[in-house]
Amino acid sequence: MNKRNVAVGGAAVGAGVVAAGAAITGTFLGSILRAALLAPDPVADQPDPLLQTPRQAPEHLDVRAADGTALNVVAYGPPDGELMVLVHGWTCSTHYWYPQINSFGDRYRVIAYDQRGHGDSPRGKTKLSVDLLGQDLQCVLTEVVPKGRRALVAGHSMGGMTILSWAKQFPEAVPEVARAVVLTSTCSDHLLPNLGLIPLDLPTVLSPMEYFTGRLVAGATVHLPRTKMSRKVTQYIALNTTSRRSHVDFCDEMVSACPGRSRGKWGNAMVDLDVTAGLDALVVPTLVVVGADDKLTPKLHAEAMASVLRGRGHLDDLVVWPGIGHMSSIENAEAYNNLLTDLLDRTAG
Repeated sequence: MNKRNVAVGGAAVGAGVVAAGAAITGTFLGSILRAALLAPDPVADQPDPLLQTPRQAPEHLDVRAADGTALNVVAYGPPDGELMVLVHGWTCSTHYWYPQINSFGDRYRVIAYDQRGHGDSPRGKTKLSVDLLGQDLQCVLTEVVPKGRRALVAGHSMGGMTILSWAKQFPEAVPEVARAVVLTSTCSDHLLPNLGLIPLDLPTVLSPMEYFTGRLVAGATVHLPRTKMSRKVTQYIALNTTSRRSHVDFCDEMVSACPGRSRGKWGNAMVDLDVTAGLDALVVPTLVVVGADDKLTPKLHAEAMASVLRGRGHLDDLVVWPGIGHMSSIENAEAYNNLLTDLLDRTAG
């Protein structure tokens, strides 16, 4: 066989592998879409008052990241109130925390900020990375937590990863500024290999393609228009089959507002996440919360993090809610708010 025939044969094999990979990926994506479209519609209900725009006008705090990027940081409530710092997740914004702002903003000092490229925070010029998440949080905490005081620091999804990145890089700051931590619907590593999105019982040999599909979806930079289909997909991926329509609509609007390039760049930054070292640095009471129906960060992540924290003596509790998806602190807001209140009471002084 001459070199030309070998080259042609090799190219044909390569093309076949690519075609097979594309076909499998298409099958995975198609199965997600089919499952989303066939899932029950959200439960029709009245608007949720906890999701309304807060009546109280926020204070806008001047906080800049280490590279000079201005972060949108908002504060509600009396400056001398019990202090909470809330960190939202991927494709969300400070709006994610409306159920907590509306519940606590009259008596607690509630502070939230838009992660880079989300909400009203620009993406900046620094390459996005998991380390950068923690560095930005350090800048926020330095500015908003007065010397001698400590805050309850809660993060959802990418926000929980942000807290772990911060603890990993700034372990000495944890006991100085945090009285307690809440890790909500999040994980510390192996994000893509443990997704629960693809409704197929896959043979082990196809696991790499599942990872590739997850990476492809996470890194996509296309704009996500709001349609009836987008609402179904949002419900399937981020909530659960018994979600309230007001919750699905709120989350769908928030997710679709995230710029495509920011969503894709942050998605690529997180695919090989590993901030497990941050768990060792969380030397304050740490509460782990997850919905049993979470497809993005399934409860096995929460159980793994809780196991490490328990072994270090810093686990406050592991809470798993049946019938709740990834947007747990919206879907089960009253119960979540009770957890925060109890944690503040137990860590007073």
